[in-house]
This record gives sequence, C-alpha cells and structure tokens, in this order.
Amino acid sequence: MKNIKLGLIALSVAAASQSTFAFEQGDIIVRAGLANVSPDDSSSNIFVGADLGVDLAVGDDTQLGLNLAYFFTDRLNVEVLAATPFTHDVDFGVSDPLGTGNRLGEVTHLPPTVTVNYYFNAPSSAFQPYIGAGLNYTFIFDEEFTGPNADAGLANLSLDDSWGFAAQVGVDYMVSDQWFVNGSVRWIDIDTEASFTLNGAPGRVDSIEIDPMVYTLSIGYRF
Repeated sequence: MKNIKLGLIALSVAAASQSTFAFEQGDIIVRAGLANVSPDDSSSNIFVGADLGVDLAVGDDTQLGLNLAYFFTDRLNVEVLAATPFTHDVDFGVSDPLGTGNRLGEVTHLPPTVTVNYYFNAPSSAFQPYIGAGLNYTFIFDEEFTGPNADAGLANLSLDDSWGFAAQVGVDYMVSDQWFVNGSVRWIDIDTEASFTLNGAPGRVDSIEIDPMVYTLSIGYRF
C-alpha cells in the first residue's frame, strides 16, 4: 500500500511538472534572437529612357529579431514580429553598365509582421511546433547609391513601401516553466518599385520582388 501511495505521489508530481510546460490562454511570450533575411529576389530591367538590359539583385542581412505573442486560446496566438533595421546591398544583376563596380547602393527596411499561429501538440507538451499566416508591412528608407555611382550621376533613389502576405513554420521547446528556445522560418511577400535620376534624366525599375525567407533562432520567456 505504501508503494502504491508513493507511486501515485510520483505520478502526480510528474503530471504537475509536465503541466508547467503548457502554453495556456492568456499567456504572453516574448522572444529575442538572430534573424536573417535572405531575399529570393527578382526584378524587371532598369530603364533610363531605354532598357539598359540589366536587372537588380538584393543581398541578405542578419539583425536582432524580436517578437511578442498573446495566446487567445491554448493553441492559437497572435504574434507581432519586429527587428532592428535590416540593410541590404543592391547590385546590378549580371553586369556593370556604368563602369562603377557591381555594387549599386543599399537600402534599409523594417518588416513588422502580424501572424496568427496554430500549435499542433497538446498544450502540456514541452515540444510545440506551429504554423502561421498573416500580413506584413515593410518600411523602406535610407536608400542611397554608392559613392562611385553617385559620382557617375545617379541620385534620388526611392523605393516604395510594401504590403504583403506572410507565412511561417516554427517550434518552441520549453526548458523550464518560463524559458524556452525557438526556431522559425518565414516567407514574406515584399514587392516594390524604384525611381531615381541619372544626370537629371528620370529612371525606374518597375518591379522588384524581394520575397525573402526569414530564418530566426531565439530565446523566449513566458509571462
């Protein structure tokens, strides 16, 4: 009888310990870590009076990624993604039509994104994979040409902000009642267009599809 009681106590403790891993309705979680924005980019050709026959390429960047999520049920949360600003090199796609080097300039952006995420496993599980979808608004600012391109007459670079769809998969793994680690992969639809001048003549790129994958590793805390 004593052994049975001890066994029941052990099971109760184990169950209580397991239940501490649960995400529950009303929980707020924050995460902070590294976020890499890796564009799957394409663009139309550059026009300055005529088609120059060359497109653009956008480089990747890694910054501090931050997000905040609120569980409105045990398995559903709404999440806001933020980050420190990402700065991307912009290059000529395959050639250098102006003889100024392949690096054309750089742009900086912030991609705040709101997603609703569904968690697959039982709320008591320490391993919590999820999938989500939502909406992104990308602010693009501090557009500038490199010095050699500015000296060649390129000026007034401007890229439009972007609205787009976002989707993600990820996993949280609880290491204590409050702390957990997270990994996620997002796809964000970022489409823009550019305008500029070359020695006073107007130029443009009618379509720039950045469409990055965003890879994030972070540490989280549950309130």
